[in-house]
Order: sequence, then C-alpha cells, then structure tokens
Amino acid sequence: MASDTSDNVSQALVLKTPDTVKATIWSHFGFRNDKEKDKLDQSKAICKVCQMEVKYCGNTTNLRNHMLRHHQDLMSKPSTGPQQMKLKQTLQLPANSARSLKITEAIAGFICKDMRPYSVVENEGFRRLIKVTEPLYVMVSRKRLSEEVIPNMYQSVKEDVKSKLKSAVRVGITSDTWTSVATESYMSVTAHYIDEEWNLISYVLQTTEVETDHRSASLAEMMTVAIEEWGLMSKDPVMVTDNAANMVHAVEIMGLTHVGCFAHIINLASQAGFKLPNIARLLGRVRHIAKFFHRSTTATRILKEKQKLLQLKAHKLTIDVVTRWNSVLEMLERFLEQQPAISAALLSPEVRRKEKDLCSLKEEDITDAEDVVRALKPMKTATQVMSEEKSPTLSVIAPLHAMLLKEMTSLPEDSKVVKDIKDEIKKNLSTRYLNQKDMLHVASAVDPRFKALPFLSEEERDSTFSRLQTEAVVGMEEEASNQDDADDEADGVEEEVQPQPPAANHKQSSAMESLLGEAYRLREEGGAQKTRAEEAEDEIKR
Repeated sequence: MASDTSDNVSQALVLKTPDTVKATIWSHFGFRNDKEKDKLDQSKAICKVCQMEVKYCGNTTNLRNHMLRHHQDLMSKPSTGPQQMKLKQTLQLPANSARSLKITEAIAGFICKDMRPYSVVENEGFRRLIKVTEPLYVMVSRKRLSEEVIPNMYQSVKEDVKSKLKSAVRVGITSDTWTSVATESYMSVTAHYIDEEWNLISYVLQTTEVETDHRSASLAEMMTVAIEEWGLMSKDPVMVTDNAANMVHAVEIMGLTHVGCFAHIINLASQAGFKLPNIARLLGRVRHIAKFFHRSTTATRILKEKQKLLQLKAHKLTIDVVTRWNSVLEMLERFLEQQPAISAALLSPEVRRKEKDLCSLKEEDITDAEDVVRALKPMKTATQVMSEEKSPTLSVIAPLHAMLLKEMTSLPEDSKVVKDIKDEIKKNLSTRYLNQKDMLHVASAVDPRFKALPFLSEEERDSTFSRLQTEAVVGMEEEASNQDDADDEADGVEEEVQPQPPAANHKQSSAMESLLGEAYRLREEGGAQKTRAEEAEDEIKR
C-alpha cells in the first residue's frame, strides 16, 4: 500500500500544465510527457487526486464534470494559487478608470457632505454596501482620501467659488467662533452676495482652528487673512458677527462696517431678564424638578402613569441650555403643560420615600411662570420670524427691534414679575444699534414689506426717504456716467440685456404679522393714498 501511494505521488509530480491555460480547474489536472515525441500528451488530462485519465478536447468541460462527480469537496474550496490571484486582479476596476474615479469622487463627496470620518471606508457595513453596488471596485484607502482625493476636491471647489465671487459687486461676511466637542476652538467665515439672477448666494469659505488667544487683534488678523485669501476686501464687505466685545472690536480694527446678529441680541436681552433675582429663583426651582425626573427612573415611571391617568400628553420635561434663551421658555411651557402630573407624581409615596425635600411649585410660583411665558411671547415670535426667513436680510431688523421695544413696555395691569422682566429686556434692547439706525431704516425702506416705515415717527420717515432719494440719485448718476464710458468703448456692439430682479413674491409670514400687526399689514392696505415711500420713488424716476 505504501508503495502504491509512493507511485501515485511520483506520477503526480511529473504531470505538467502548459503556461497557456488559465482556468483554475487546471490546479487539479496535468499532462504526462510523451517520451517518444518528447512533448506533453494533451489528448488526456490526468487527475492529480486520483490519477484517472480524462479525455481532453480543448476545453475544461470534461475536467469539471470529473471533479464534480468524484471530488466535489475540492470544488467547493476555490484555489488561491498565483493563477487565481492573477485572475482576480484582472477582474478589478483599475484605480484610474472612469468608473473607479467616479465612485471614489462620490465617496469623498459623501464624507464631506455628511461630515463623516475618513475611517468610514474601513467600516464593514460601508465596504459591503460598495461591494454590492460595484463588486469590481477596489475600496479607496483613508490615506489616499485625506492626502489626495479630498484636498484635490477642495482646490477644485475653491477655484469655482472664487470665480463666482468675482462677479459680486458687494458681499456680506458672517463670522463666528465656536468650540467643538473635543474642546477645540474654531472660526467659520461665510460670504453672501446677490448674483446676476438676483438670487442670494451663500458660501461657507472656511473653518479654521483658533490656535491663538481670542483677543480682538488676533481675531481681526484671522478674519483679514480669510477675506484677502478669497479676494473680497475690494468688495467693500459688511461684517455680521455676534455682539461679543472682542468680535465687535476686531471688526473695528479691520475698518469694516459691522452689524450685530439680531438673533444674538434677542438672546442677550432675554438672558438679562432671566438674571433678575426673582426670575432666577423661579427658574432654579423648575430646573431642579426637571433634572430630578431626568435622573430618576422611578419618578419618570410614576410621571408617565399620572400623565395617562390625567389624559395629558406623554411629554418628557425639558431642561434649558445656557446659550439658548428659548430653551428656558420651552422648559417653562413644558412644566406648565405637565404641572398636574408633576404635582401628583411628587406626592406619590414611592417618590417621596427617595426625595423628601423635593416639592412642586407653590401657587404663586405657577402664576409667575405663566406671567413670564406671556411676557416672552413677543421675543419668541421675533425668533420665529428670523427662523422662517430663508434669507434674513438687514431690512427686518428695524421693524422687529421697534416692535419689541413697544411690546416690552410695561403696562399698569402687569404683575411685578412681568414688569421687572419687561423693563430689563427693554433696557437691554435700547442699547442696541444706536449708531446704525440710519442704515437699518434705509434697508427697511427698500423692502416692499416695510417701505411705508410705519414703525417710525413722521420725522424719522421723512429723514429716511430724503436720504434714500439722495443716495438713489447719486447712484443713478454714477451708473449713467459709467454707461456713457462703456458706450464710447463698445461703439457698434449690441447692447446686452441686463437681468431684472424677479417680481416681489413675499410669502405671508404668520409670525411676522403676529408681531408687527398693522405695521406689517399696511403694505397690503395702502389704498389709493400714496405713501411717502411712493412719492420718493416717483421723484427718483423723474
């Protein structure tokens, strides 16, 4: 028996396979050498496993049938020899093929758009998705993505944005500093302009890590470098930032016009009201109760039972966030909505056993909370107006600011809590935009929604329309002069038709109408009587 095995092995060793055959089945077959003719006998293929002769007709059909019939276990285990590896490589998409480059570009776009880490290309689920979509694609490495693909994509997009920004007459720049979850400070810079089709276009130009301190000089240098890098300093940019002293002073150092973010001003004014001792004490009590229900599973379960029993909505209590004033309002509104269930839950023996000192609010506290919510309603509506505007512009600031000052004026029938918070908010709002009123009023005058300027006194309206008329005449004279020069240089050239701004089609804003009331509806109810704005328009045309 040992001798027979030795003979089989020696015969298998002398079997040869021509270099011209590529099929993986040949790893199990070979040809004997015909000693008389001194060449391989290719009429019969010899199985390397059982030494059986199989007729060979120039294809591998008989060979495969033999393996399936006698050695099926070997057929289920594909060979991983050099020929198999070579075949696999020939079936892969070349890295520089059009299809492969398109997929790589799509992966890079996915990472950029959805803010995914480079390591996503190593995730098993993502690799399987790509394998199902395109089996022949070779997954791009994170190293190539970070060092080649995305940097090249960034340069391409940057050149395209730069080219488009060249057509802008003027630009607005918004900038803000923020802190990541990794406690790293960054500054983002965004550019806004109106294109030739009268569409408002915005581009986030860059987000750069703030590696220096946050002093005004350092921030001014960073913003200047960014604006100059994108070639925008010649566009007479206007900067919009938050109202932090270092940001305001940084823009002053740059010598640019600065406009404080109105949403941030609403936040600052509201936060000033929350710092009043009686308001802070009330908010502290509500916050303490809300946090208790968030950390106690027993209290949460009892609260759900009471909500169901009292037929209240199964809402969780919310906790405010320091940087968002409206989160305080949301916390109070949710507490008042669930107050019956909260009181019942806190009186439950299971809850009292673990938290004896925790009590619901007194009746006067509930009344104060309701008063605060009512007093802050105009602030909430103003925030909604800013959120509803897809492209909030300078023109909405003056009317909203004026109406908030009016709404925050305390009335004789107001409770002490309402009077205190209204007075504090109004005091804060009154200090804003003192040196920018003229600019804000002119911006509102050219907005069809506010062109009658009903929120201003008659003297302020006349002054604004006179200023607007003067600026318009000067601008038209400059344009006429430039047009004459252009006509002289382009004699005989067909005049190009300039695109006109689209017809005004402002969607009715329920939040804005709710806040501004008659001042907002006046634009729809002008009747036959001409407004001072229309008279100014006629004068400009003449």
